[in-house]
Amino acid sequence: MTKQDITQRIRQALPDAVIHIDDLKGDGDHYKVDVVSQAFRGLSRLQQHRLVYGALGDAMGTELHAMMLSTHVESTSPDKDSPSPSSTS
Repeated sequence: MTKQDITQRIRQALPDAVIHIDDLKGDGDHYKVDVVSQAFRGLSRLQQHRLVYGALGDAMGTELHAMMLSTHVESTSPDKDSPSPSSTS
């Protein structure tokens, strides 16, 4: 699964998401994914992660072997170009 595939699936479920993906081993199978979205506001970390894993559907565990996930809610800071997390995973 490519970074673009992961981004597309997450964006379908969370259109406002800011997504950063690192391929940890360079094999297209182990990723670190950071997702910032207002949809996470008021949700527990577990609920936030379930939203992202739900967006990936059956790809998790088949096409995508391992993913280190971090989820955050965008802060309301004046600098909108660099969202800072107010909830960490």
